Amino acid sequence: MKFTLSWLKEHLDTEATVEQVVEAMTMAGLEVEHVENPAAKLAAFSVAKIVEAVQHPNADRLRVCQVDTKDGRKESVCGAPDARPGLTTIYAPLGAYVPGSGITLEARPVRGVVSNGMLCSASELEVAEESDGIMELPDTLAVGASAAEALGLEAVIDFEVTPNRPDWLGVAGIARDLAAAGLGKLKDLSIAPVKGGFPCPVQIRLDAPDACPVFAGRLIRGVKNGPSPAWLQQRLVSIGLRPINALVDITNLISYDRARPLHVYDRAKLVGDVIVARLGLGQDQNRPAHTDEATPAEHHDEQLIALDGKTYDLTSDMCVIADANGERPVGLGGVMGGESTGCDEGTTDVFVESAWFDPIRTAQTGRTTGITSDAQYRFARGVDPGSVVPGLELATKLILEICGGEASDILVAGEAPAAPGP
Repeated sequence: MKFTLSWLKEHLDTEATVEQVVEAMTMAGLEVEHVENPAAKLAAFSVAKIVEAVQHPNADRLRVCQVDTKDGRKESVCGAPDARPGLTTIYAPLGAYVPGSGITLEARPVRGVVSNGMLCSASELEVAEESDGIMELPDTLAVGASAAEALGLEAVIDFEVTPNRPDWLGVAGIARDLAAAGLGKLKDLSIAPVKGGFPCPVQIRLDAPDACPVFAGRLIRGVKNGPSPAWLQQRLVSIGLRPINALVDITNLISYDRARPLHVYDRAKLVGDVIVARLGLGQDQNRPAHTDEATPAEHHDEQLIALDGKTYDLTSDMCVIADANGERPVGLGGVMGGESTGCDEGTTDVFVESAWFDPIRTAQTGRTTGITSDAQYRFARGVDPGSVVPGLELATKLILEICGGEASDILVAGEAPAAPGP
């Protein structure tokens, strides 16, 4: 489980440093494995501004730049096409180790001109996988400011979650424990309901209440899906998650923020008006659980092409989510959704699922299929049964804020099991 200090402070009013948070977590029984601090890795890098950029006398594709840095004006040779006067960027001085290129800068001539430092791209700083040129930063940044501060980078705390503490799989749960330890004051974690504007047109049926005792959902119509806002993308990237699109990113955020997995279906891709939670139809247990592609020549009782692109054979002890009045599998309950109903930038109406799945069955499904998704990891350890409707309300709030649209009433099938005792 990973989180950042700023994320923690969304739920905990504290002035504690990263070191103090780590110490308090250790005292509370959380085993901190690693703290990755990009500020330390990029300590030598700082904000700079190009004041002059002229053609290199001996190379068509190079420019000789005069750059204002925290150490005064420096001359730097740059091959980026976007190097120009007035550009604010990141500068690496001589002696700095550039993580993305694996080199330590030395004062060497470049086609006869000595480059006193380097103007850096995002990939060279390892803050992006690819980049077309040097970084372009806001002009409001002061020359000499640290690169980590300018790029909004901060330390990431990574710790081991014991099986008996699934509440630690959400940043809000960590904040609650640290507040109890005296590190700060817990902020209000309550979630205001979002009033629905029309009846939910998608019905829910539970054919396997032992596997899925409660399932809540609502339709949000008229959404505009696309890239997430920068703050959401940055929050996910900081803990190693790849942003996909706003609808999916919101569910990933809530999974890590509240330890509440959710799933979103493109309503236009669902067949019929009923979502069913049932058991799989079964298979020969000696066959492999999944293949890269379904083989029509082989007999399989039931299969699902999941969001990871793999085809899985479904067994009779798995919880299956199905549409077409329960006939077509569209997901493995608590584990992974199906490719056929995934949300993309063309999604305009989305059905949001918030359910509770049996931990033992979910853990077994993970072992059988080999899937270790964030949802499976949490449901197998026991998600808070009381978070079903609040999690759906939080997802609704974020979807309406980021994607727009109008929400239906919430529909709840079944009843949440009692939370485990102390």
